[in-house]
Amino acid sequence: MSSNKVMRKLALVLLMSAATQVVAAPVSAANVDSLERMLEAQGQVQLQMQRRLEQMSSDIDELRGNVERNSYEIKKVVDRQRDIYREVDNLSRQPAKAEPTDAKKEATSSEAFSSNTDENAAYEKAVNLILKEKDYKGATKAFQSFLTTYPNSVYKPNASYWLGQLFFAQNQLADAATNFKVVADTKDSSKRADALLKLGVIAERGNDIATAKKYYQEVIKAYPNSTSANQAKTALTKLK
Repeated sequence: MSSNKVMRKLALVLLMSAATQVVAAPVSAANVDSLERMLEAQGQVQLQMQRRLEQMSSDIDELRGNVERNSYEIKKVVDRQRDIYREVDNLSRQPAKAEPTDAKKEATSSEAFSSNTDENAAYEKAVNLILKEKDYKGATKAFQSFLTTYPNSVYKPNASYWLGQLFFAQNQLADAATNFKVVADTKDSSKRADALLKLGVIAERGNDIATAKKYYQEVIKAYPNSTSANQAKTALTKLK
């Protein structure tokens, strides 16, 4: 038996002996072994609890990291959509058949997000053709393909709006109107006011004054404090 084992046995015997002076019970090897097993069992329980606490702490740290990463990714998507609106809104400010420039206009996005990774990838590809590559013809084809592949996408109103802007800038007014009508039919779209305004402009260019007035008046009624409403008021004044 090792010296450490002997010292431990001796300490336990002394502890039991002190206890027997109070209770007047004899100290036995069995009692010492029993107490030793109890102490060892208690140590094992404490060790297991410590390990569980450490694992819980690790899990909490991992969850916190995931939340922080998700928050960062959501912020990037929202920022990207804001940049997209600025870029595409600029297209409608260009003369007919003119090439787009780098001028930007402030806008915001309240767009929902898809859980389909392939859908998101296709959407991101079309977006990058506008923002990064300035390939407006390529973007037009990409958005058309996107809407064909994902006709019920959560991105449909915005993709249709951007297509409308792209066609509008190229003076393809019939195609522009088709896409703007999709946006106009989406009551909760953040771009509905501008889509209605563009439909009025397109009708006016086609000498359909009655329809132009109808769209302008709808913008003013539905979005009285918007920039689009102010532009619609100006347009109506010129039609009188």
